[in-house]
Amino acid sequence: MMDAAALSPFDGERYLSIETYRKGGEGVRTPVWFAISPDARGTGAPKIYIYSTASSGKAKRIRRSSVVKIAPCDMRGKVTGKWVDARAELVAGDEFDRGMQLLNLKYRPWKQLLGLTARLFSRDPRVVIAIWLL
Repeated sequence: MMDAAALSPFDGERYLSIETYRKGGEGVRTPVWFAISPDARGTGAPKIYIYSTASSGKAKRIRRSSVVKIAPCDMRGKVTGKWVDARAELVAGDEFDRGMQLLNLKYRPWKQLLGLTARLFSRDPRVVIAIWLL
């Protein structure tokens, strides 16, 4: 089981790069906003939450394979730390709400503005992705 110290490279960071994998095994790196929370299941293992649209490439790739890598990065995706092996899955219900709440708190007011714009102009639903380090 991973503890909070394993996430110390992400302390104070605003972006992480997530590498997901295409069917052919080619990695695709994407910089994303993230928020860290203790595990909702009570195991004490922290989780990282990110969000995306349901039809995004990363969401589709994570549905196919939960294997990912993550690393701290800048807003343009330039990696600033070491890559870490992880697992990711799309979450729903209370965990979806918790992930969005944490992201809204961390990225206030920008996340709220983007959320409002998405609700007004986008028909593509949002997904929350939970990530656990290996």
